[in-house]
Amino acid sequence: MANITVSASNVTVSQINKGVPAKAALSMTPCFFFLYINVVMLITLRSKAIFRDTSRYILFTNMLFADSLNLVYCMLMYIFAIIRLYMRSIVCALVMLAGAVIALISPLSLAMMALERYIAICFPLRHAEITMCRRTGVAIAIVWALGSVQAFTNLILLLISGPLVSTLDFCSGLSMPGMEAYTDVNNAFTIIYFLSVGLTIVYTYIGIVVAARSASSDKCSAAKAHRTVLLHLIQLGLCLSSILFDSIIALVRAHLDLFAALNVQYVMFLGLIIFPRCLSPLIYGLRDQTFRPLFLYYFSFGFCASN
Repeated sequence: MANITVSASNVTVSQINKGVPAKAALSMTPCFFFLYINVVMLITLRSKAIFRDTSRYILFTNMLFADSLNLVYCMLMYIFAIIRLYMRSIVCALVMLAGAVIALISPLSLAMMALERYIAICFPLRHAEITMCRRTGVAIAIVWALGSVQAFTNLILLLISGPLVSTLDFCSGLSMPGMEAYTDVNNAFTIIYFLSVGLTIVYTYIGIVVAARSASSDKCSAAKAHRTVLLHLIQLGLCLSSILFDSIIALVRAHLDLFAALNVQYVMFLGLIIFPRCLSPLIYGLRDQTFRPLFLYYFSFGFCASN
């Protein structure tokens, strides 16, 4: 989970505040722009029946919604750190639990999307039956249920660690009660989830490549499908980089002074948190020839004609 926290040591407050307004503007401007893109994409996906009733578009809508929530969450946590907003420990715990759920939905959605492409290429005659809207809805419910397992586990750890003291502090994983157990559990879940999703995507990619070489397959569709699944693997890597943000920052703080660490933290926030959340929808959405013209129409307020 990404959190931007500031603490004073041998560095003066004026040094810490140096350049903060410019950095905040530089960070938030692309955030708001890409959040607008996400909202336009969501509107586009609800505008036609083909997007509402087709499995891959429904799964894409779910991933886009989760990415948008995650982007808003990261923006708010960054703003809270910039303005030095303190939270009650109880409120912070709830915020952290919500963030834990949101962060895992995108990689799990990528696995579902890869499986959908695998079914479309390897079992084309059963694709419509397997990926009907009701079953796609069940798959999305499973994604959210799996994404919530870590949060519920953390909630149990919080409850058994003793009563939450209602103190004011910066909200981060470092301020959670039972920090050692909390970190161990989160690391375990991160490894399990990303190994499972990674193996699923690799398996579907290999399956699609094998199917593409068979004489009976649709070569064009298979080629597009395995490129899409390969992009899913790249997106998974981007999601993993954001999950590892806190661990990398802890390592940076251990070897650099506070002022240098804050500058590195700011750059990594843009590169590992904001950039992946902005790039993922564009990678998938703008490659689709059916979706792209209508998206450009809404994005340009009707100036770009749609087909």
